[in-house]
Amino acid sequence: MKHVTYAERALFLDDDSADWLMEYARALGSAGLTDTVTLRAIGTDGNEMEATFLLNASTELLMQTTRNHLVGPSNDEAVGYMQERTRLILTPPPARTVEDPLDNS
Repeated sequence: MKHVTYAERALFLDDDSADWLMEYARALGSAGLTDTVTLRAIGTDGNEMEATFLLNASTELLMQTTRNHLVGPSNDEAVGYMQERTRLILTPPPARTVEDPLDNS
């Protein structure tokens, strides 16, 4: 579990979600891109919530380890999305030539 600070708000994310949020934000920032990601988290009040993060070159994220024993909600789908998008940004597929760009067949 990691304590995440974003836009002066704090919440708790499971380690995998927090790590990929940071990695995806870094990849987007270095490429000059923007995206939003919604993650299930635990608020500082202990309640489960959904948080949407706007990620771009100006995003400020702080991740801190914690010693609490909370079990964070799963974000498998969102983590998979961030992993795939990060991979595409860091290692884009090779360009392909097009014989006739106006041919729709």
